[in-house]
Amino acid sequence: MSGKSSPSRRGVLLGALGAGVGAGLPVVAASPAVGVSPAVAAGAGGADGGIPRGTPPVLLTEQATRRILVLDPRRRVWDPEENPSVVRWAFSPLEHSGYKDLRPEDSWVYPSESKVRRHKKRTYVLTTASFGFVAVVDHPSGKRYWGAAIGPGDDLFNPHSAEILPDGNVAVACSTGALVRLYAASQGPRASRFAEAELKGAHGLHWDGEREVLWAIGDDELVTYAVGGTRARPTLTRRFSIGLPVGTPGRTPGGHDLFPVAGRAGRLWVTTNAAVFQYDIRGEVFVRDFAGAGEISRKSVKGVGDDPGTGQVISTVPEGGLEESWWTTKVSVHRPAGEYELVNGGIYKARWFLPR
Repeated sequence: MSGKSSPSRRGVLLGALGAGVGAGLPVVAASPAVGVSPAVAAGAGGADGGIPRGTPPVLLTEQATRRILVLDPRRRVWDPEENPSVVRWAFSPLEHSGYKDLRPEDSWVYPSESKVRRHKKRTYVLTTASFGFVAVVDHPSGKRYWGAAIGPGDDLFNPHSAEILPDGNVAVACSTGALVRLYAASQGPRASRFAEAELKGAHGLHWDGEREVLWAIGDDELVTYAVGGTRARPTLTRRFSIGLPVGTPGRTPGGHDLFPVAGRAGRLWVTTNAAVFQYDIRGEVFVRDFAGAGEISRKSVKGVGDDPGTGQVISTVPEGGLEESWWTTKVSVHRPAGEYELVNGGIYKARWFLPR
């Protein structure tokens, strides 16, 4: 029941589409792609259309059917109606009684995030939806570790990403609400107490265990927060910020996705309306010196990430001509180049299913 969106809904997810990367902060230009990893070389030309051996499953936010999906990486075309076996796992709060208090019929509209995390030896999928839904979902049971409905039934806050911290609390980035919240989720599945910090266009989150800070990306800047207080009464304090590389003059950079670079410690994937970067934490610089940057870095990338085992990078960009202008039916794969297709899909983000 996704339906057609009103202009306000459309604006929540789309943002301005920049073009090119101009002057601004230090940016290292893209270098020629280096050779592919041994795992990729060994798998190239093999069965399943040259898909490298060891390719992990693909995790999708699928808005057309309002589901989170984990799909078979050995199939280039996924058609769940024709071949249900391509779906390795699926989640919708509409199908689980444990989420009824979150009013998913209203809040679970346009799922906008899915990421897999390990916490206390369990695997969880973190997910958000634009009309207020946030949850940490046990995999594979689908049971609720924690959940909240932030302004359910409208796009007042637009939860766009979430992250679980080592103490069990959960951070949420709300783009329209221009804030980052840290919920005391460790206190139970319906815990509602939170700390809050302002961040214009808050879109992505990542917990940095080495530095013990919470990274967040907004419209214009990449920031860190120190977490204090107690598990039951947490606090957030801004510690560091750096402006995002400038895109089209006079327009916001439009920070979007934030994700750790799995194959290179100390770096973060950062996408803006105009390009894809890696942020070198120690050097405090945005770079495009990574292998395959010429193909990976393009405008309007909604999600990006790499698989350290094979070296493959996955990303999604809007396709055009679909029911919603931010949807796609295609998932791009880089190093080596490839593509997945979800028949009749409305994909927003795709990630490798790599519990970490």
